[in-house]
Amino acid sequence: QVQLVESGGGLVQGGGSLRLSCAASGRTFNAYVMGWFRQAPGKEREFVAAVAWGPGNTNTADSVKGRFTISRDTTKRTVYLQMSSLKPEDTAIYYCAYYNAARGGATWLRLSSWDAYDYWGQGTQVTVSS
Repeated sequence: QVQLVESGGGLVQGGGSLRLSCAASGRTFNAYVMGWFRQAPGKEREFVAAVAWGPGNTNTADSVKGRFTISRDTTKRTVYLQMSSLKPEDTAIYYCAYYNAARGGATWLRLSSWDAYDYWGQGTQVTVSS
């Protein structure tokens, strides 16, 4: 079992910045991917970004590229989402997710789908005012 705990959400004015954190605990494997998704009211869960734990390769959705940056701290088993130039349309609950890459076969395309992931955090609310 893997537990994920997000933090760092809140209310921010448009154009502002926030940094989300997600700490993993429990039995994490050596090869895994951690991702961020978001879900706005009445909308489907949307991929934001993901990072492969070992090499640190990342993939970021076009909708946030250039504004959001995903990174990880391997010693703390924590993934971060630095969000800048925030817009009202970024308002959503942001979820952290974990994929056990030891299963193999995953591509970035596959990992942009929420149902590829094995574990989820409880979510953290981000609200951007205009």
